[in-house]
Amino acid sequence: MKFTIQRDQLMDSVQDVMKAISSRTTIPILTGMKIEATTEGVKLTGSDSDISIESFIPKEDDGIVYVENIEPGSIVLQAKYFPDIVRKLPQQTVEIEVDDHLNVSIRSGSAEFHLNGQDAEEYPHLPQLSTEQSFEVPIDLLKDLIRQTVFAVSTSETRPILTGVNMKVEDENLSFVATDSHRLASRDIPLKEQALNLSFNNVVIPGKSLTELNKILGDSQESIVISVTENQILFRTKNLYFLSRLLDGNYPETSRLIPDQTKTLVTIDTKELLQSIDRAALLAKENRNSVVKLTTKENNQIEITSNSPEIGKVVEEVHAESVEGEDLKISFSAKYMMDSLKIMDTDKVHIQFTGAMRPFLIRPNEDEQILQLILPVRTY
Repeated sequence: MKFTIQRDQLMDSVQDVMKAISSRTTIPILTGMKIEATTEGVKLTGSDSDISIESFIPKEDDGIVYVENIEPGSIVLQAKYFPDIVRKLPQQTVEIEVDDHLNVSIRSGSAEFHLNGQDAEEYPHLPQLSTEQSFEVPIDLLKDLIRQTVFAVSTSETRPILTGVNMKVEDENLSFVATDSHRLASRDIPLKEQALNLSFNNVVIPGKSLTELNKILGDSQESIVISVTENQILFRTKNLYFLSRLLDGNYPETSRLIPDQTKTLVTIDTKELLQSIDRAALLAKENRNSVVKLTTKENNQIEITSNSPEIGKVVEEVHAESVEGEDLKISFSAKYMMDSLKIMDTDKVHIQFTGAMRPFLIRPNEDEQILQLILPVRTY
């Protein structure tokens, strides 16, 4: 195998596939990165058997040549050293050559590295998913879906199913739901026509996989194809192939958690409320979830307070655009509230309360498709 490649393109691909490579894998060859050269270009693969990522660097794209002098072949390189070598090479082009004894030479300018490779035949084959259960979404929309839900997955392994995001497709709608049983985040988007006859509801994608996918995807208007099988999900763009296992088990039915009535409705500026809760949380660091209390006052005022007997207290009034319904005093985790407000892309939010001990909802004032639910905290 032999080829000459642009270093920046190689580095981008190396960084993408590194997100799937773990030093703690039980299959030794998976600590390496597979490199495959064909007449079309160069493909890099990384996997930890939970996530697999393939990144393709085309020979040329839009008239720009990225790879030349290709002699096809493949090799597995130690992922512990290869990325650092590429990052520190002196020139813009890199020549990689493999001899018959799996010895790899990496040359750039005056620098030359020799690494011992491993036989690519021993690298596990990734399943090629051909599935009827496929649909397309714009990349920027998928990134929003992930950003607005994945933070609410559980970090505790006591109920493994809650460490994932539940993806549903029904009635031409795609929805993501995440909950750790103290809060819930959900977002729906309409699908294009081609998903008319698709329907599934118990697809649970590990939160970790979605976080990594979100880091790799650039901000683009292009589409990504999502394919689902029994136990795996594939995200596919022109030059990227991201495969993740799915979580086993049944995701809890979350729709019945959502209150259908509202006793107090507050419409308020997102940023002002966020900053006010952020300040109140400064004195509430001692107890893990930093509890903050919200009280409705006259003339559309909302009082945000936090009190730690050993440290002191903070009181702040924020003006709401409107407060309708019953008076209310409620306590909640500042962290959960701030997480929810940060992902809102609108200037104002509606907060729907159904009493001091019932879950409350936060929605953007324009877009009904984002919904955040938080359970209050008992403070007495």
